This record gives sequence, C-alpha cells and structure tokens, in this order.
Amino acid sequence: MPRALTVMQVLPALGTGGVERSTLEIAAALVAAGHRSLVVSAGGDRVAELERGGSTHVTLDLGRKSLATLLQVRALRRLLARERPDIVHVRSRLPAWLVWWARRGLRASKPAVVSTIHGLNSPGRYSAILTYGERVICVSDTVRTHVLRHYPGCDPRRLRVIRRGIDPAQFPRGLRPDAQWRETFLADHPRLAGGTLLTLPGRGTRLKGHHDALQLIARLRKDGRDVRGLLLGVAEPGRERYVAELSALAGELGIADAVVLSPPRRDVREVLAISALVLQLSNKPEAFGRTVAEALSLGRPVLGWDHGGVGDVLAAHFPAGRVPPADIDALARRAAALLDAPPSVPPYTGTTLAAMQAATLALYAEVTDARG
Repeated sequence: MPRALTVMQVLPALGTGGVERSTLEIAAALVAAGHRSLVVSAGGDRVAELERGGSTHVTLDLGRKSLATLLQVRALRRLLARERPDIVHVRSRLPAWLVWWARRGLRASKPAVVSTIHGLNSPGRYSAILTYGERVICVSDTVRTHVLRHYPGCDPRRLRVIRRGIDPAQFPRGLRPDAQWRETFLADHPRLAGGTLLTLPGRGTRLKGHHDALQLIARLRKDGRDVRGLLLGVAEPGRERYVAELSALAGELGIADAVVLSPPRRDVREVLAISALVLQLSNKPEAFGRTVAEALSLGRPVLGWDHGGVGDVLAAHFPAGRVPPADIDALARRAAALLDAPPSVPPYTGTTLAAMQAATLALYAEVTDARG
C-alpha cells in the first residue's frame, strides 16, 4: 500500500476561479486517498468548504504584490519546517517565488516542488518560476506548447499535461432546472424574462470579452431576434468602474434593457442549462475552457473564439462553435445560425474530474518514488 503523503498546496487566496476550484478538487482527492492535505493562502470564501472536506487551511498572505509580502518568507519557512510536507504544490507565480526562497533556507530535508501552470502567463523571469518544479503540470496542450516555446531550457521530461476535468454527474446532459428555480432566477433578473438567453460566464476583467458579447447582442437584436444577455460574474467588488463602463456601452448600443451584469452565482450550472448559447470570448488565448466543457456536458451549444484552450475544446467536441478570433461579423453570423437551427450537441467525452484527480495523485507518487 502506498505510504500516506503530506501535500501542501500554495496559492494567493481561496475565492472563486479555476485555480481555486482545482485546489479544492485535489485537496478532496488527497483526503479521500488517506493523505494529509494542507492549503496555504490568504483565505477567502471557500476556506470553510475546504475544511469541511478534511483539509487544513493555514492563513498566509502570499499573493499581494508588495515588498511587505517578502516578510512572509520567514513565516513560510517555519511552516515548512513544522509541517514537513513531502510535496509543495505551487499554483501561482508570487507564492512560487516565496516557496522557492523559503525552501532554500531549510536546514532539514527539503520538500519536492510540483507546479501547475494554469494560464498563458507573459514570458519572462518572473513567470519562469513555475517551470522550476520537479514536475510541471500543464493544464492543456496549449500550455505545454507555450512553455516549450518560451522556456527552451525547461526539460520536456518534467512536463505533464493533466487537463482540467469536470464531473459529468454534476453537469448531466439535458438538465432541466425546476420551475421554482426558474421563478427565483427571473425574479432576480426580470430583464431576462421572455427572451432567448445568451450567457457569458467570467469574472470582471477585460480579458473575458464582455465588450464583444454586448456587440453581438446588439447585432442580433437589430436583426429582430429577441435575445437577452447575461454577463455572469462580472460585478465583483473592486470592478465597479469596469461594470459602469459596460453599462454605458450597453446604453449606447440600445440594449440596456436586455442585458444583466450580475455578480458571481453558485447556480452557474442551472444558468448554463437554460442558455440558448453559452459564450466564451476571451480576447487573449486562455489555457483551458472549463465553462466550455461544463456547458457541452450539459448539452448546451457554445460559441467562442477559436484560440487557446477554448479552441482546443471546441475543435474536439463542438467544432460548429468555433469562430475566428476578433471577427465580430463572423460571430454574429454563427450565432444567428445556431439560434435559428439549434444543433444537437454531441455527448461530451473530455477529461473527467476523477481522471484529473487520479493523474495528479499519480504524479505526486511518481515524484516521491523518484526521491526514494
């Protein structure tokens, strides 16, 4: 029987987002397999969920880009010396640097370092830290290609592609939210009642392509289609100026009464399930399109720019949803075609959550076995 490991995952905070979700998913898999799971972050909304699952959370603010953050190196070194993890799994650049410096000063045996590259970070020395792990997890083939292109000194044998997985049981094909949920949802967002719903899920950043989504909605409505738009998750604390900018654009386009800019919701699955189209319009290539996979698993059509991880997922599972990047005319034509003749979305056959968890735990075992 494999020995029990202590694995410490390190990231800036435990709020919403793909990095945070992956952290909780691997923490759950570690606990289920009888390992000891520690997570170090500045805290956040998902700490309670993590701890309910049997993991231990340690609060250290390792993600703030400030000289004061360097003072955390000593605290982190003490933590490593006390907890003696077999593996430290870093998921973000600044925490990875702090782990690197803390680990160098340890007098006892040093833990192995595994990193995950979740995004297509700008190349350079600062981002290179994530390629220093004994094993480097790339969340898609797009990320692996990015690493090999920009970091030729990185040994390809240390790279492992472990795609983000979804739980098909959590995103069952043909899900139909019940009448009570629909009533509550439309009461929250009355502007969406009676029309055809287009949803763009994503946090409040320009990267996510909200401006393109508003342009698309305006064009479809100008052509006589009663579409309504939900920018789900855009209204986050600290994003007030950006939300005001989007609201002003919706007004200029004449669609203010047909668009909702909402905060993050816990019922994203149900929202995707009632959407006629799910949009993924990030204006820069992303590492992986998790919401694309979730929507396709539900059987909902997805329309997205054909680049990065999103393009990879669409090419493999729903080619009709691919559109040349930044081509608004092509986007409007393809959206109209999908709305006028709703397609049958093939069953999703991509990586499952269980497969992703198993591959990660197998990687941990590979690293510790290699160390003897």
